[in-house]
Amino acid sequence: MVEQILTEFRLTKEELKEIMNRMQREMERGLRIETHEEASVKMLPTYVCSTPEGSEVGDFLALDLGGTNFRVMLVKVGADEEKCWKVETKNQMYSIPEDAMTGTAEMLFDYIAECMSDFLDKHHIKHKKLPLGFTFSFPVRHEDIDKGILLNWTKGFKASGAEGNNVVGLLRDAIKRRGDFEMDVVAMVNDTVATMISCYYEDRSCEVGMIVGTGCNACYMEEMSTVELVEGEEGRMCVNTEWGAFGDNGELEDYRLEYDRVVDETSINPGQQLYEKLISGKYMGELVRLVLMKLVNEDLLFNGEASETLKTRGCFETRFVSQVERRVIDTGDRKQIYNILTSLGVHPSELDCDIVRLVCESVSTRSAHFCGAGLAGVINLMRERRSQEALKITVGVDGSVYKLHPCFRDRFHKIVWELTPHCEITFIQSEEGSGRGAALISAVACKMANCMLTH
Repeated sequence: MVEQILTEFRLTKEELKEIMNRMQREMERGLRIETHEEASVKMLPTYVCSTPEGSEVGDFLALDLGGTNFRVMLVKVGADEEKCWKVETKNQMYSIPEDAMTGTAEMLFDYIAECMSDFLDKHHIKHKKLPLGFTFSFPVRHEDIDKGILLNWTKGFKASGAEGNNVVGLLRDAIKRRGDFEMDVVAMVNDTVATMISCYYEDRSCEVGMIVGTGCNACYMEEMSTVELVEGEEGRMCVNTEWGAFGDNGELEDYRLEYDRVVDETSINPGQQLYEKLISGKYMGELVRLVLMKLVNEDLLFNGEASETLKTRGCFETRFVSQVERRVIDTGDRKQIYNILTSLGVHPSELDCDIVRLVCESVSTRSAHFCGAGLAGVINLMRERRSQEALKITVGVDGSVYKLHPCFRDRFHKIVWELTPHCEITFIQSEEGSGRGAALISAVACKMANCMLTH
């Protein structure tokens, strides 16, 4: 019976191919002017065209807002004695209070400005007017590299008065309201773009960026001739797919299970970001909890009795999924699983512990497979565009699920490789991705601006 409930989470290779094909169809619709509005995958132009050459130098400030933590970073971009390009960073993490996430835009951006002020004080650089790169990991319609309208909040943010407004303007206004420091906001980018750029320095064939953490998204270098929302035919522009919303027009209905529907219905944004809700860390633990509750109700787990804690939404954290699977790989024992379950108020037998492990594996494997099908869609599309027999490409990846879950990476890579037979794909993990990438893009933006001034 347990097996019967968990088989629903298995996707065949044919099903994964179908998901990949549907993703590609939606990507094409997002790129075209006449279908862009109704497409679920928005394919937003980022105005990041040139990937940097190792010659930007100077001090840059980087901000990174994309989840419950907010990071401020000082990045020194320089060349060492051998003329090799190097980056040094100092950063500090600030956690965002719930009322700033769900209050007004003014409250949120005033809090961000307060954190910046604190950081500049600590590093004694308040007197300097530094160029600033802002990693902002929400769907934005760019009008230029330093101007973008927030389309909609995701990942539990709800601050009113931000949607439909220029995000850089909101930040500049908050800095002005404080009046104790000045900043030159030169670029705003998505975290996937920042990750791609950051990894480009390690590997010049990195043309795809992906995040699997609280949220899930990808960007890639697209031929300008197919980006209909922006004038110009020459070269390539980085496109932020915003693929988390894939499925919002019903493209995934035949793959969504009862647990996915509950997660969606009880979320802050029902009916939105449905693909992301099948994959990302914000929802994985809750999916596991819902399956455990189903097994309890069917009398297949914990003698048919759940604790009050286990009945509470959000109590089974995504990090528990990683811990359950890691422990089994490392030691083969059940102690860690037992400890997690007792902390949730249940007293499991050995069999219960094994069932919980199977549930975690089923949910996280499905997540990796869904994600792999999406990325395979992106990479196969790139190969077709470039009419190449074989495409050799590197993908820069960041995010807590990819980095911290013990098996996600391998399961994900395996599916991507299986679905892209004519591509040679290398994955690199971004270190300090978002902030460093934003600073590098600021360096590029400054360089581009300087070029424009000098010409």
